[in-house]
Amino acid sequence: MHIQLKRFYFKLLAPVIIGFAGACAYLRFQGAGGLTEPASAVIAPAMFILAAGFGIAGPILYRSIFAYRRRNHARVPGTEFYKFERNLTGIALTAPYLALAGYLMQLPRFHMATVILAALYAIYTSYPLEKRIRLDEKIFRIDPCN
Repeated sequence: MHIQLKRFYFKLLAPVIIGFAGACAYLRFQGAGGLTEPASAVIAPAMFILAAGFGIAGPILYRSIFAYRRRNHARVPGTEFYKFERNLTGIALTAPYLALAGYLMQLPRFHMATVILAALYAIYTSYPLEKRIRLDEKIFRIDPCN
């Protein structure tokens, strides 16, 4: 399961890395454009809130809901736990896509910095470490047979 989760993680992250490389090249040769002042006043805070929601709050909420729903179960099937881990990774790795969109829109410096910080936090915390997965398997009492 650990290797499958790593593949899924990098499959979601690779387009963002390629997108940032392309966006850097595009903006370097194209020059400054950016959003107009009224559009920036609405879009920049919205991007910040969405990035923080998906990168930080979303995974915490999803994990809490999963734990709450499984609190009275003696065992949790392994397939259900795998789906949970994939969904958790997918929720968290939405923030880097928002960072890429914000970079292409050339958000103001403060909002862009916070969106990138939320994305970096999501990338760091959603990496499927084997040690963390083993601990989660113990916490949620995963049934290895399923």
